[in-house]
Amino acid sequence: MSHFDYIDQQILLQIRKDARKPFSQIAEELKISNSLVHQRIKKLKENKVIDKAEFIVNEARIGYKTKSYVGIRLKEARYASDVVKGLQKIPEVLECSYVSGQYAIFFLIFAYDNQHLRRILYDQVHQIEGVAGTDSFICFDTNFKRQVSLDSLGKKNTYDE
Repeated sequence: MSHFDYIDQQILLQIRKDARKPFSQIAEELKISNSLVHQRIKKLKENKVIDKAEFIVNEARIGYKTKSYVGIRLKEARYASDVVKGLQKIPEVLECSYVSGQYAIFFLIFAYDNQHLRRILYDQVHQIEGVAGTDSFICFDTNFKRQVSLDSLGKKNTYDE
């Protein structure tokens, strides 16, 4: 996508607040046509600016009381992709990233409690071939969580694919 303008930015701001907001309401609020909103959203999806719309589940409300960030040290770098594949099989692991520094991989995990977290780490994560060790960082509370800012995009007008 070679061009990103003010209208794209405003549409993204609207659907980010409420992905179920009717296109007609977005059009009315932005004072543009309904068909333009449809066209722009279609273009944003085709260019993978918008991946999907989803509901956000509150983990604590469904019983996941322990949130932890975990760093993995690898036996050797060649194990990295196999370890990630192993982590993908663990449903409690919600996010996984390659990182620089002391750890090769950092992941986010939710567990019912500390004992559940220990079982997952010892019985599943540490059993993945290539894992040399882990360090866990228990999250006491999330102060804020947000998506990347869209405010500066209007000033830039273009971005790389």
